[in-house]
Amino acid sequence: MQAVSGAEMGIALAREGGVAVIFCSQPIESQAAMVERVKKHKAGFVEPRTVPPEMTIREVAALSARTGYSLFPVVDAGQRLLGLIQRDDYDVERHGAQAARERMTPRARLEVGRNLQDLKAANEAVLDGHHPVLPIVDDQDRLLSLVFKRDIRDLARHPLQVSDGRKRLLSAAAINTHDHRDRAPALIAAGVDALVIDSSDGHSFYQRDALAWLTERFPEVPVIGGNVVTAEGFDYLVAAGAGAVKVGMGSGTICITQEQKGTGRGLATAIMQVAQARDRHAQRTGRYVPVIADGGIVTAKDIMVALALGADVAMMGRYFARMEESPGEKVTIEHRVMKAYWGEGAARAREWRTQRYHQAGFVEGVEGWVEYAGKLEDNLPETLAKIRSSMASCGAADIPQLHRDAVLELVSALSIREGQVHDIVERRDGSDGPPRWDE
Repeated sequence: MQAVSGAEMGIALAREGGVAVIFCSQPIESQAAMVERVKKHKAGFVEPRTVPPEMTIREVAALSARTGYSLFPVVDAGQRLLGLIQRDDYDVERHGAQAARERMTPRARLEVGRNLQDLKAANEAVLDGHHPVLPIVDDQDRLLSLVFKRDIRDLARHPLQVSDGRKRLLSAAAINTHDHRDRAPALIAAGVDALVIDSSDGHSFYQRDALAWLTERFPEVPVIGGNVVTAEGFDYLVAAGAGAVKVGMGSGTICITQEQKGTGRGLATAIMQVAQARDRHAQRTGRYVPVIADGGIVTAKDIMVALALGADVAMMGRYFARMEESPGEKVTIEHRVMKAYWGEGAARAREWRTQRYHQAGFVEGVEGWVEYAGKLEDNLPETLAKIRSSMASCGAADIPQLHRDAVLELVSALSIREGQVHDIVERRDGSDGPPRWDE
């Protein structure tokens, strides 16, 4: 969603072990640039963005602002390494008219790795060196790649981060069933790891045809279909080539599809029905197609219930919209810091010519605010800890075992109240003074 999954969220979530789906309600070029930014945030061997020696410092600074990169190798027409230029090497007002070669650290002062192809050896070389980056060159001193010391430290700080075979962060991107023939190739060229068809109703021949086209031309790229709420919908998308299926219609916190159209289904019922279809398909064909619960999942408890019902993955909007890394703007409302949150069916999302709801003469989502929660890395670990603890209480070491062994019970309103704080005045300010009522 526009309010959730931009490049910053894509980077932050992949570093914590998840994957953000870059929204498609934007021009193809800008979406592909977001994917590329996630893919190039870190890597084992980084494909360098180079500059020529005659580029002015003013142009280098503009390129840095546009790409977010603070360091550029300076190379000649034959791709031979001449030096490195970093932000600390210049002041735009003072040196703006000078050429990059005048302010760069020259090749003679650089430590390089020659023909290093083993990442472990390259990491050891950069750790033993005195510089934050190690250029990798061939026998003719032509630049091949860069290895950054910060990437090694980042892995130590974020051991759960997910990456591809080249150690680049994983990234997924949304597509639609209207311009996918143009959008998907651009996203794949940018390095996307999975495509996600964005539709409130995936049980349609539009999605069937899109899946067939994508899986025939790009069989190496997984395509996630959805959304569906029935076993028939699951079987339909899997037969068309979906590698995973999203489940949920009208259950999101900002979704009003059920209210507007009367179509949809309770998420718990939908997950159970689709999970049963998934298991039947796996028994019949030997192919297991993951089920993604999508809509209205807010807390660790919600995630646990969705997984226990049979989901393999939880997709969340409101939870991540509260984070610093989400694209929504921050405002202060009655002394509380809030972030804007809107659905793809809301009027705000439709201001861009999004294809998802273009045919409808009414909105299927709303715009509102969610309370700001801070950085993702300060919130997600606690949620994951709760999930692990809950699984331990269920005696489940992994999600498949949870599917087999979890027991779900119907609870009354009294039971729900009993499971919450009750019959006390709860201290909320953390002080040792007189207690106060929570407002």
